Amino acid sequence: MTPPPASYAVVVPTIGRPCLAECLASLARSEGPAPSRIVVVDDRPRLPGAPGEQPAPLSLAPLGPLADRATVVHSGGRGPAAARNAGIREVPEPWTVLLDDDVRVGPDWRTELTRDLADASPDTGGVQGVLRVPLPDGRRPTDWERNTAGLEKALWATADMAYRTEALRAVGGFDERFPRAFREDADLALRVIDAGWLIRRGRRRTDHPVRPADRWVSLRVQRGNADDALMVRLHGPHWWDRAAAPRGRIRRHAAITATGAVAFALAVGGRRRAAAVAALGWLLGTAEFARARIAPGPRTADEVLTVAVTSALIPALATWHRLSGELRHRSAGCWNGGGA
Repeated sequence: MTPPPASYAVVVPTIGRPCLAECLASLARSEGPAPSRIVVVDDRPRLPGAPGEQPAPLSLAPLGPLADRATVVHSGGRGPAAARNAGIREVPEPWTVLLDDDVRVGPDWRTELTRDLADASPDTGGVQGVLRVPLPDGRRPTDWERNTAGLEKALWATADMAYRTEALRAVGGFDERFPRAFREDADLALRVIDAGWLIRRGRRRTDHPVRPADRWVSLRVQRGNADDALMVRLHGPHWWDRAAAPRGRIRRHAAITATGAVAFALAVGGRRRAAAVAALGWLLGTAEFARARIAPGPRTADEVLTVAVTSALIPALATWHRLSGELRHRSAGCWNGGGA
């Protein structure tokens, strides 16, 4: 006799972006056993003042016949880690499935999910979905599009990640010191693994479209360097290897930034020739960085201009955020398996 499908809940944190409606609609359209519960976590800040001044309530209408299984909880604008924790606290089901509000689950996603969960061994604490990032046809992807496409190879991305609720509770859920949608997923997965659980990749498929972004988005994402500092504190200097995560260019960024600072200091001190040599080093380092970002892209005038300008700013910005993260998290203790 075939065992009944595993009971699961879906948790979707959101700041009320328009893409939420299509995410919920794709979940409703999908074929297969429905979730027992859907928790939409509204992470928009609550405004001071009268109720009429608060953000408009989130609509659950896109869920169609699943709307009666859904609830909305509020997490107060404290970031995706805190929002997911608020949703997890509402889940009594044995499996908690985390979805981002900008994904589109496939037409057979619910069927494939229940197969993934049924195939999970008792010591499997998490089952990762297969992400696909649709890229434009007819041209090379931009720097931002390639950055998003990296999700296809990432381990444990919470864009589509199922965890045993027992495992989540055992490690204390997400660490809310991660304020962005960055590294909080790797931190949680490493703690789940350290607690004795396995995490494997499933078969269900989910699309993660590239969200619209302005030309300065690459500057804003440099804040994640502070989260890398916290990861080193929590999991040691080799956590990148365990998570199969790219180390990035922080050492090169620091070298370029130091060279630029030396050039400025020498110029102020009147040592023009030495300042020119140091400035040339900064320029060559910046040019190499810009070329590495421009070469695989569409090479349109707008893309080249954007990448050239941001390549001059990113090294110093990345170095600043990394140093600020080291300072902010200097007292963070190493994860020891006892919870977040």
